[in-house]
Amino acid sequence: MVSLRDAHQQFIGHLKGKSRASATILAYGKDIEQLVDHLQSQGKTEPTAIETADLQLFMQKLADEHYTPKSISRKTNSTKTFFKYLKSSNLITNDPATGLEHPKFENKPPRILTQLEYRSLRDAARADVRMLAVIEVLLQTGIRIGELAKLRVEDIDLENLTLHVPPFEDTRERIIPLNKSAAEAIKNYLPHRAKTPNHALFVTKTGRPLLIRNIRTAIDRYFKIAGIKDAKLNDLRHTWVAFQLQSGVPMTLVSKLAGHKRLSTTEKYLPFIQGPAGEGKVKLEEL
Repeated sequence: MVSLRDAHQQFIGHLKGKSRASATILAYGKDIEQLVDHLQSQGKTEPTAIETADLQLFMQKLADEHYTPKSISRKTNSTKTFFKYLKSSNLITNDPATGLEHPKFENKPPRILTQLEYRSLRDAARADVRMLAVIEVLLQTGIRIGELAKLRVEDIDLENLTLHVPPFEDTRERIIPLNKSAAEAIKNYLPHRAKTPNHALFVTKTGRPLLIRNIRTAIDRYFKIAGIKDAKLNDLRHTWVAFQLQSGVPMTLVSKLAGHKRLSTTEKYLPFIQGPAGEGKVKLEEL
């Protein structure tokens, strides 16, 4: 009989085999480890011994410990995925997690920068050609920070004004148009890029790839310099999506270029668009 602890390790191996994002694997791993610890403290050490009431008790314990509904919902999702795996692997015959319900919570609306705010951010970074290029690429293409950190020099086509976004963990590979602002920012940055055999587009002064945490810290600093409050790096992506929809770019095209897995993700921005959206526009909006 397989123990819960062994099943947990098998589950992690299963996720790695499916090439899930490293951050996803880490999150699932911690969530299930916490669940297994709780179940063992209740004398439940085998998957077949778990009942829905045991899982509900764990979620109630989290609520009593002041975990937010959003955190509990994530752990509920991890639990459901874990037990679904156990059933598909014939380690259990009945899935106790099917009766587990997600707590209700409200998602915060996306933070969409105003024209004044993103222009102020751009002005704040004007003297830093590398970070200005980073900001312009994020703002004008809507790509994720992880995708930007993985960009190579050869992913930029300044002649045809396109950006190739390579697959990053579980994100989609795609080609995105480069507008004038982004193209000029990259052209200005490239002569200042450190000479290095490394192919990464954005590198440090010593030629090493610019890491996600370095990018995030730098942009947070420019947000502060620009006097923009309650904003974070991912808000540049939110702003790109919202402005494209507002300018009338078809939702299906915005969703495809943003790399959204579901159209419903793109639809969530509609209530936050100011004024009526246009219709049938094909050219992307330049911010």
